[in-house]
Amino acid sequence: MPTTDPTSSPPPVSVLFVCLGNICRSPMAEGVFQHVAQQATQRGSALVTRTDSAGTGAYHVGDAADPRTMATLAAHGIGAGAYSHRARQFRAADLYAVDYVLAMDEENRAQVERVRERAVGRRGAGAGRAEGKVGRVMLFGDFGGREGEQVADPYYGAADAFDVAYGQMVRFSEGLLRHLETEQGRAGVGKAGEDVVRGGR
Repeated sequence: MPTTDPTSSPPPVSVLFVCLGNICRSPMAEGVFQHVAQQATQRGSALVTRTDSAGTGAYHVGDAADPRTMATLAAHGIGAGAYSHRARQFRAADLYAVDYVLAMDEENRAQVERVRERAVGRRGAGAGRAEGKVGRVMLFGDFGGREGEQVADPYYGAADAFDVAYGQMVRFSEGLLRHLETEQGRAGVGKAGEDVVRGGR
């Protein structure tokens, strides 16, 4: 019977979250996803190796996350000791450093996609990395059960806007982890099958 070898399990993935200024939505997404992924790791499911966040704009480079973002995270047990942040701008090199680039809304997804198209056009396979190895650009909301769901910018929103965004982040994070579990399960089965064909088991 085909069995999977833990030493040959698919490697954990890296994820980059992107919004406009990198002080509200994407750091909240990173903090929540880190928290959810760490809980999964404690249960024996090491799916994620690295998380990061960035903004398509340079408005807040070097700034800390919006205090309302940090307060919302802290209210749900994700404190300053567990997550800290300084804003930075998204760059083309990020596409070659992570497996997933997850945007908070369609406008930022489109901006990242434009950067991706230019980067792939310049570098291509000649740079030693084919287009298929560039990070997948998607909406984070695609993992929340309603494809195309976006996270509204809470910066100028209503008093509960950050709480609404937090609820979305939790739902999206749990959906992303389920997706990664499925993907890694398929890869593990495929690897086991290859071992059988090669006579390894």
